[in-house]
Amino acid sequence: MSTTPPPQSLTTGAQPSPDEHLDDEGALGWLRALGPRGRRAFAGAFGGYALDSYDYFTLPLSMVALAAYFGLDSGQTGLFTTVTLVVSAVGGALAGVLADRIGRVKALMITVITYAVFTVACGFAPNYETLLVFRALQGLGFGGEWAVGAILVAEYASAKHRGRTLGAIQSSWAVGWALAAIMYTLVFSFVGDDWAWRIMFWTGALPALLVIWMRRRVQDAPEAIAVREQRTGKASFSAIFKPGLLRTTFFAVLLSTGVQGGYYTLATWVPTYLKTERGLSVVGTGGYLTFLISGAFLGYLTGGYLTDRLGRRRNIWLFALLSALCILAYANIPSGSNTLLLVLGFPLGFCMSAIFSGFGSFLSELYPTAVRGTGQGFTYNTGRAVGAVFPTTVGFLADSWGVGGALVFGAIGYGLAALALLGLPETRGKELA
Repeated sequence: MSTTPPPQSLTTGAQPSPDEHLDDEGALGWLRALGPRGRRAFAGAFGGYALDSYDYFTLPLSMVALAAYFGLDSGQTGLFTTVTLVVSAVGGALAGVLADRIGRVKALMITVITYAVFTVACGFAPNYETLLVFRALQGLGFGGEWAVGAILVAEYASAKHRGRTLGAIQSSWAVGWALAAIMYTLVFSFVGDDWAWRIMFWTGALPALLVIWMRRRVQDAPEAIAVREQRTGKASFSAIFKPGLLRTTFFAVLLSTGVQGGYYTLATWVPTYLKTERGLSVVGTGGYLTFLISGAFLGYLTGGYLTDRLGRRRNIWLFALLSALCILAYANIPSGSNTLLLVLGFPLGFCMSAIFSGFGSFLSELYPTAVRGTGQGFTYNTGRAVGAVFPTTVGFLADSWGVGGALVFGAIGYGLAALALLGLPETRGKELA
């Protein structure tokens, strides 16, 4: 007989002990309201996603050096991103099912180990084909980390603060991006390009240290454990395609496709755009990325706050429009206006990140606990796979349109996201069941 306590409502996250008084007011009220176990879960998910971001950006930042080393054209370099994102859909969907079957924390550790191992392996690749395979396998772990980590924290967070709590998790992507940009600037400034890109990948071993810490310190929310232990059957993909959830799954995939198509277009090609069409040096590119990443970090935090204030749908609608406008402006800055390029990087990073802040709470609230991992893992990562077509399209268009002109294609993704919201309900304040 199970000794697990009966499931409690997930409305206010994990229940505090009798001697614990939670104050959920003020700027950090959302963090205090998580309780000790919830804060450890937050730290694990934050670190996992930051290092996920770090490992992802080793490729875009090294793209120019890789292209020169292996003699690649724009289409071939764009294929790196597409393969990573397509395979990440498989990894993310599987990780979601795994999270429902064996638990959030165990699934999270598996994803972190996977992306770390294959990021390091990329640094040993002897040719383009091998690197493409290793990068694809890295996508298996990369795809699953966010969905599993977001669910883990969402099940501790209160309905009142869930948006800003998950927005804070999203902000760790900018932290990892910044670490990658700093490492890129240091490595490429002191090491020749032929070795620098390999060193960048080798530093991807860092997440292994996080796994050791998570194994000892982080636990699933008690309610999620109870639901998993009382389930009579195994979680499966068929559950999210039943009549009650089919419409939700379809429009959630469309939403994810649009947002990620626009985002990964920019994340993949902006460093190349700055170096090849704007003629910036390694240090110069790092400086411009500082503005972009700073905007991204504040965008995640602001978007998390607004998704609780305005609602999930209004927040996404607002920043879909602003992101599309920023792409059009950024790609059409006149030649020689590099100061304007620098300044506009901040609102570009802000808007394209603020739209993501509501994703963790929104997708978690669309699915019941028993299939939350499956639903969130599938919709988020299928959207990522389909959205991967965008960076490759930009790569092939870049030869005739230029990278700056081709970046405009990313604005189409944000239009798709706005349309998808017409088929999804508002979930602000919804109790997780």
